[in-house]
Order: sequence, then structure tokens, then C-alpha cells
Amino acid sequence: SEDVLSKDAGECAICLEELQQGDTIARLPCLCIYHKGQVFLRMDIKLQKVKFTVCIDEWFEVNRSCPEHPSD
Repeated sequence: SEDVLSKDAGECAICLEELQQGDTIARLPCLCIYHKGQVFLRMDIKLQKVKFTVCIDEWFEVNRSCPEHPSD
């Protein structure tokens, strides 16, 4: 389901950005939460280029399981 985060919840396991109060999130059946519908701009120091991270939306384009619980 999709909802709004009611309090800060640490780091998102996909995009590595902080999950902050008020963020739109996807809450999976295993209760893991990730950013939903947000795009983050990241600088990849090793590759020396800017990348866009779309978080759980992009993950679900190629995967149908939780990134932290793939067997669920």
C-alpha cells in the first residue's frame, strides 16, 4: 500500500536517502518501507557522473519481491 510516513524511519535500503516524516512511502506486506514516487539526484564519485535514483518504483520494474526479503 502507499501512504505518508508519520515519523522519521532511518535510511531507505534502496536509495540510501533518509526516510523522513511526510515522505510518500510504499509499505510492503513484509512491513518494509521505501520511498514511493520520488526521484533523487546522486553523484557517483567513482564513475564521476550524476545518477537519478527512483527508489522502489524502479526496483519493481524488474523485481516483484522486497529487496530486503526476496524469499517473501
